Amino acid sequence: MTDAFDEHQWLTIPDLVERLGISQGRVRRLIEDKHLLAVRRNGVLAVPEIFLDGAEPLGELRGTVFVLGDDGFTDDEAMRWLLEVDDVLGVAPIDALRAGRKTEVRRVAQALA
Repeated sequence: MTDAFDEHQWLTIPDLVERLGISQGRVRRLIEDKHLLAVRRNGVLAVPEIFLDGAEPLGELRGTVFVLGDDGFTDDEAMRWLLEVDDVLGVAPIDALRAGRKTEVRRVAQALA
């Protein structure tokens, strides 16, 4: 994958169980329900730590992941878009989401369709 992937700390399912204080089944449900976006890295399902807000998923992530999915993005493509600097936003979309720019991020994501 890209260098943007290597710039982040990645958490595996067991890491998320410990960090979030919930069962493995609940972690998998968060991923299935798109509260968290996970991709395989070296054969292991992982989530960037930046997708968490303390001990819970970043609230703004889920709707953005749905917009990208509606645009036809695979999980890998959505992950790449979220982590790499976007020319329109001037920062990586995940950084813009964390800075409270949810509406702007989703508008840019919708324009990708």
